[in-house]
Amino acid sequence: MAEINMTPMVDVMLVLLIIFMVSAPLLTVGVPIDLPQTSANPLNEEKEPLTITVNNKGEVFLQETQIQVDEIAPRLIAITNSGYEERIYVRGDRNVVYGQVMKVMGTLSAAGFRRVALVTELEQGS
Repeated sequence: MAEINMTPMVDVMLVLLIIFMVSAPLLTVGVPIDLPQTSANPLNEEKEPLTITVNNKGEVFLQETQIQVDEIAPRLIAITNSGYEERIYVRGDRNVVYGQVMKVMGTLSAAGFRRVALVTELEQGS
């Protein structure tokens, strides 16, 4: 009479669960930049925000895909569900030229997006 022993399967599943719980936060890294610091309170949102990143080399990324500045508006219009009311976050490295971030924000404004926010880190030691 053969029986199925569930104990090894449960052990393997628990080990896999722990591995995935530890490795999941490491997978959401994004584009590495050095954000400026501020003492503003963080915003709470349920869904993943649309982010445009300008790194220290002046390269522009939509989420994690590198794009040209003139491609920002058409791609965002194609992506957004609620049209121009979608909130868009702009992340600029602290060492990037200020004009490059303003060029991105000007492109968004000219395309009709009015809910644009700048992203910073919380100040350390405050």
